[in-house]
Amino acid sequence: MQNAVTLLGTKGGPAIRPGSPMPTSSLLTLNGQQIVVDCGLGVTRGLVDQELQLKNLKLIFITHLHSDHYLELGPLLHTAWTAGLKTIVNIWGPAGLTKYWAHFVASMQADIDLRIADEGRPDLRDLVRIHVINEGDVMKQGSMTVRAMRVAHPPLVDCFALSFDTSHCRVVFSADTAYLPALAEFAQGADLLVHEAMLKAALAPLAARVGNGDGRLIRHLLRSHTTAQDAARIATAANVKALALHHLLPADDPDFTAADWAAAVTPHWSGPFHLGTDGLCIVLPSSD
Repeated sequence: MQNAVTLLGTKGGPAIRPGSPMPTSSLLTLNGQQIVVDCGLGVTRGLVDQELQLKNLKLIFITHLHSDHYLELGPLLHTAWTAGLKTIVNIWGPAGLTKYWAHFVASMQADIDLRIADEGRPDLRDLVRIHVINEGDVMKQGSMTVRAMRVAHPPLVDCFALSFDTSHCRVVFSADTAYLPALAEFAQGADLLVHEAMLKAALAPLAARVGNGDGRLIRHLLRSHTTAQDAARIATAANVKALALHHLLPADDPDFTAADWAAAVTPHWSGPFHLGTDGLCIVLPSSD
């Protein structure tokens, strides 16, 4: 099993339209472990399309509690359970995730209880362990160490960049964040930086297409997200080996193409560059 990051859903924001990519989720394969990072709408289908056996889910990270990052966490776990899950799944995320899970299983109680009685399944509610992320060292599992850094994504306070590190490979996910120069130190020397990004010129057309907000949407985007230019600057300052842009704003506007993203990135970043598309697999160094 090769080390890789697969971008399952690459669209920033929760809305989908005909032909659009799906919201944010990723699959990190590292040292034989398969780790889900964020669970936006479509994550279950995305994992199955990568031939992951849902019953083998073991480790999930949620970077923050915006719906495009955790809306499908409950349905993913329930679907994995119906597909044969019978072992513990450990989920790391911000405070508040426990409340989400409690309400999800309460909403599905009739179905869960029926399937336990009628099909002989283990109790789904006993298979999920939720752990609260804080800054610093999060967990160590085998040769993998996970660290977290709080990033700037107002109005949320608990939003975390994540670093997954082994003796031969390191991957950093920025999560959603405003331009944050300190992230360059956190990501220093990583083999891959997966960073959110937006095209500033495309924000007004994006708000117009959404159509049911007001000027606060644009203000939120500008104060809470990073332009492609600034993501490239972070990658350069961090001396990472490769940059992938994820959680794209916009990801589905035909007036803005890969050429626009490249034009924003290349003046500030000269290394390998991956523009996120659903299903894109980025191979990482291995120990072999």
